[in-house]
Amino acid sequence: MEEKLWNRIKELTELQAISNHENNVREYLADKMEGLVDSIETFGLGNIYGIRKSANQDAPTLMVAAHMDEVGFMVAKIHENGTISVVPIGGWNPYAVSAQRYTLQTEKGDYPIISGAVSPHLLRGSKAASIKPEDVRFDAGFESAEEAAEYGVRLGDSIVPLTETILTANKQSIMSKAIDNRYGCAVILDALENTVDEALNHHLVIGANVQEEVGLRGARGAVHRYQPDLFFAVDCSPAGDAEGDKKAEGQLGQGFLLRMQDPGMLTHRGMIEFLRDTAEDCKIPYQYYFSKGGTDAGAAHLMNEGIPSAVIGLPARYIHGHQALFRISDYEAASEMLTQVIRRFDRTTFETIINK
Repeated sequence: MEEKLWNRIKELTELQAISNHENNVREYLADKMEGLVDSIETFGLGNIYGIRKSANQDAPTLMVAAHMDEVGFMVAKIHENGTISVVPIGGWNPYAVSAQRYTLQTEKGDYPIISGAVSPHLLRGSKAASIKPEDVRFDAGFESAEEAAEYGVRLGDSIVPLTETILTANKQSIMSKAIDNRYGCAVILDALENTVDEALNHHLVIGANVQEEVGLRGARGAVHRYQPDLFFAVDCSPAGDAEGDKKAEGQLGQGFLLRMQDPGMLTHRGMIEFLRDTAEDCKIPYQYYFSKGGTDAGAAHLMNEGIPSAVIGLPARYIHGHQALFRISDYEAASEMLTQVIRRFDRTTFETIINK
């Protein structure tokens, strides 16, 4: 893995930005897209997009979207003893919440905070009941609600997982938080760098949305603004192979995910063929994926008059928590796939896709 790519993934995944608090990632993307696009636009709820215009004014518009937000929590109550109750922002496995370190972000500063876990000593003779994230107390060491207020803690403040991104022992995989979806943020920068000196046969609108994890909220405004002819989401999905089931959806080391279906979208037939043909022509490894969760493509394909949409996905184990694990080779396959889509898309390709 090249040092530049490693640094990009490490920097992006270690940034802390839950839904509605994406400014850290937005600033990073704005800085890195400079010089790779004709213009950069931030608008609405906080989406950011770079625009590259084709010399042909009648060329179709291709839109590529990552999302900036990660899962976390919001302060919902400050108790008299200074501990905090929360509401989850995005989907959490409740058993992955406790006994972890987070960052409490306030207007006065960022503070370390941990999620409580009942000591096993206090569980003796009783049965541990199932829990919800709302049941977990968070503790920053404040001695009272008044002291928490003095440090600037207020309802609505964000609480974000705190971890370090590292390589595995064999250097084949990466462990990190927030690869859903800093993968997408990284891969759009790869594609822009790979094609920066190439003339495009389409207008390219490429960037990242806010608030995907809480209902695909940013995508709708972005699609309405740019009126694309085609839409690609670049997003991360859960790998189901951790227990060794080789038939489970999402296998590490088998290439990018070609999503066929999820609860919010049936991938357009023409888009499936375009992705499959491009991958096979370029010898890019891929795997079919039937998902239990959605992406911004689910919102985009219902907008305007209906926009052919698809997902170029990355499989990762244990997402929506403090630590996920993904293969570098799968990331590289996804990155190359997006680059080839940007290189190959033109009016003829568009007509072929929509006539399927």
